[in-house]
Amino acid sequence: MPYVTTDDGAEIYYTDWGSGGTPVLLSHGWPLSSDAWAAAALYLAEHGHRVVAHDRRGHGRSSRTWDGNEMDTYADDLACLVETLDLRDLTLVGHSTGGGEVVRYVGRHGTERVARVVLVSAVSPLMLRTDDNPGGLPIEVFDQIRAGEKADRAQLYRDLADGPFFGHNRAGDVDQGFRDAFWLQSMACGHRAAYECIAAFSATDFRPDLAKVDVPALVIHGDDDQIVPYDVGGARSVELLADARLLTYPGSGHALPDTDRDRLHADLLAFIDA
Repeated sequence: MPYVTTDDGAEIYYTDWGSGGTPVLLSHGWPLSSDAWAAAALYLAEHGHRVVAHDRRGHGRSSRTWDGNEMDTYADDLACLVETLDLRDLTLVGHSTGGGEVVRYVGRHGTERVARVVLVSAVSPLMLRTDDNPGGLPIEVFDQIRAGEKADRAQLYRDLADGPFFGHNRAGDVDQGFRDAFWLQSMACGHRAAYECIAAFSATDFRPDLAKVDVPALVIHGDDDQIVPYDVGGARSVELLADARLLTYPGSGHALPDTDRDRLHADLLAFIDA
């Protein structure tokens, strides 16, 4: 299996599909792996693009490091991957935590290699409620997730998959296969990495990073997102980007790469090929 090795010795697993066309890099959500993007990767590769997707450190098949489970290191790991594969004219696509990862990459490494950015149900600009972010979510929300991770992570992932992640607690069923895949990928994430990443996705302030995005951006968010509420995520991020367009998916939840697959794939391809 292909890996790149970071400066601190972490092994970052990745897939690299397709050839020709402009490259696309897909960054996944917590506590999943690049498998969460498998359908999109296949679709974009079949439509002529080189598609790279990695497992964030601590997640999936990458090293379960004790240190570095925070956004700066995630972004530097991403830079290691981008530079090792010499990706240029690149489209960065991030779902949920992956959205934060790709904008922190831009904040730390610029857009010399980046042509466009896509944020899907992204955690940017800042999920946590603070004095200067009064519209955010209270710390108790994330403390509850941390408590669940420590007490019984296997059940936490069942509860998320059967409830707010896919919107299974709303009207209509979500396929058992999607929920099983969420649980399986989540259990492959290291315990410390999963625990530390809760702080990374909730408390990292991406507002300065969004201000540095000087390439076209597409923001996609469901207006019934129960993990990153629409007004906390997509609607706010697009206000902080210089050249961005917001696509709102009415009635859709957080897991757009699964629940809104066909529409998302078409919107991604149209933006990349524009």
